[in-house]
Amino acid sequence: MATLLVTHPAALAHLTPPGHPERAERLRAIAAALAAPRFAALDRQEAPLAPEAEVLRCHAADYLAAVKAARPEGDVRVQLDPDTWMSKGSFEAALRAIGGAELAVDAVLSGAAANAFVAMRPPGHHAETGRSMGFCLFGTVAIAARYALDRHGLSRVAVLDFDVHHGNGTQDLLRDEARAMFVSSQQFPLWPGTGAADERGPHGQIVNLPLPPGSGGAEMRAAWEPALARVAAFRPELILVSAGFDAHRDDPLADLRWTEADYAWLTGAICDLARDCCGGRVVSCLEGGYDLSALAASVAAHLDVLMERGA
Repeated sequence: MATLLVTHPAALAHLTPPGHPERAERLRAIAAALAAPRFAALDRQEAPLAPEAEVLRCHAADYLAAVKAARPEGDVRVQLDPDTWMSKGSFEAALRAIGGAELAVDAVLSGAAANAFVAMRPPGHHAETGRSMGFCLFGTVAIAARYALDRHGLSRVAVLDFDVHHGNGTQDLLRDEARAMFVSSQQFPLWPGTGAADERGPHGQIVNLPLPPGSGGAEMRAAWEPALARVAAFRPELILVSAGFDAHRDDPLADLRWTEADYAWLTGAICDLARDCCGGRVVSCLEGGYDLSALAASVAAHLDVLMERGA
């Protein structure tokens, strides 16, 4: 089985204003990095368009209707909140991000792929039940988790988020879902202001790992090693990853000091956990990462490990 790479040109049609950090060039940088010969073995597939009803696995119907109604025409870009914009192509891109994540879940659970990486945008882990936030329209990974639980009949899934910003949206969307464990490391304090260690959820299945500004790989390992032991005790049947690469030392939006080697270590630790508890089944979805060179190199390091562990 190969590692599955899911993407789609529609993700490039989600346009933000000039100077916005979440821009189409992010995917172009990733695509250039993954054009290297060592990635020739990836199974590359296009993300399908998810039915709008898939959004309702996590979001309110009136919120879906509001986002759909906000779609502009032509070259206009509309602002949904202080950070999040929509262009004509954004709604399709967001639905294809969901469709790509669900395709990856299908492939990994069926054994058609060893593991998967979904390179789509807009990201999703800040979108809450009834509002957009932080560049995100819909909670892609949370929706994929509910899809795995309800469509595939799984009993337990884990969502692991290593973006530098707290996955407040995923936490909100899965807060009451006892079948889903959510673990998130983030710089703290930092926008959006959530992610303190005492945020545990009603079932105790939320684990937040706040990291101080200026900390690097050693602090990351010290936080994630015991957290992964807790995930192992939960015995998930699938691991979903919100793969943000903005904890990199070169990223302009935060102050952690991770390197490509740190992303490789954490990816390997996640894959080792998955091997032991769920047959290696990992589906990773792109979130943040805003220095183009650091993003491309970190995604390449992430895929190197996914491919090696999935071989």
